[in-house]
Amino acid sequence: MSRLVKAFIRWLTRNILKIRLGTDSYLSIPYVSVTGGSYIELGERSTIGKMAWLSAINSYKDQHFTPCIKIGADVTIGNYFCLTAIDNVSIANGCLISEHVYISDHGHGTDPNGGPPVSQPLYSKGSVYIGENTFLGYRVSILPGVHLGRNCVVGAHSVVTHSFPDYCVVAGVPARLLKQYNPQTQTWHNAAIRA
Repeated sequence: MSRLVKAFIRWLTRNILKIRLGTDSYLSIPYVSVTGGSYIELGERSTIGKMAWLSAINSYKDQHFTPCIKIGADVTIGNYFCLTAIDNVSIANGCLISEHVYISDHGHGTDPNGGPPVSQPLYSKGSVYIGENTFLGYRVSILPGVHLGRNCVVGAHSVVTHSFPDYCVVAGVPARLLKQYNPQTQTWHNAAIRA
């Protein structure tokens, strides 16, 4: 892609979508859908693939929010990425996020007497944090309230429902710890897996 086209896309991202965009960062415009761009920050040298959806929701029906989506430097995000926030979602520097990954910090109400879920209020279930140099595999879902430490690996198709510390390899539905690296001894330790 030519420099002129990339410069135009960066201008469009900053001036029309209102995203705070770091040096040499890139979104696959027009194939990325963005709402609430003024609440979104993309660090230096970070990229987001085609057909992604970034939504910082500042109002829903009669509710008002102050969302924050912060994506650090040197982050690579694949195609068909979906990230929605009413509270806070942070992706630290150096992360690699595969295709079809879903991340959210909220949900719809589930009152059986409240009508259809889309008619019920949104509520935050806790902020989401993806630690530095973490890799999220193909079709991973990160649910509200999850904090992943640095240098974690999440296996393909996993649904992460709770937090994990630094240097963990997790996978499954729901995701569970498979092994963890010990930086002092520079060794991996397998987790006790229960059937």
